Amino acid sequence: MDDIEDVFVARLMTSEIHTVTPDTLVEDAAAVLLDNDISSALVVDDGALVGILTTTDFVDIVAKSQPKAETTVERYMTRDPITAGAQDSVSAVAATMVEHGFHHVPVVDGDEPIGIITTSDFAAYVSSPEAPSP
Repeated sequence: MDDIEDVFVARLMTSEIHTVTPDTLVEDAAAVLLDNDISSALVVDDGALVGILTTTDFVDIVAKSQPKAETTVERYMTRDPITAGAQDSVSAVAATMVEHGFHHVPVVDGDEPIGIITTSDFAAYVSSPEAPSP
């Protein structure tokens, strides 16, 4: 059994990421989330992570604008999101998520996104038979 301090982000993260660009229309970004049954898309510009757009952002989009008004992702994305590295401790990332109320943390190698870790990844880890006992 692993000590949670010794478990790294690379083990829990999802490496299949879905991206949009800052100039993607919000309705197209919504389709990416729905078509892939995911709750966030990473916003990249020339391969570098510049933001994140989550399902929660769509509440703002509907409340503050006409969602079909050809609004771009750039207006609603969270810019320069807090990120993790593949070798970061999952307990440290979990603490950051709790502290900030985040549900998604992009995993990067330099500026390039290589994965994402979400609350669902933590739930899957905790529910797996190899998870450490409290």
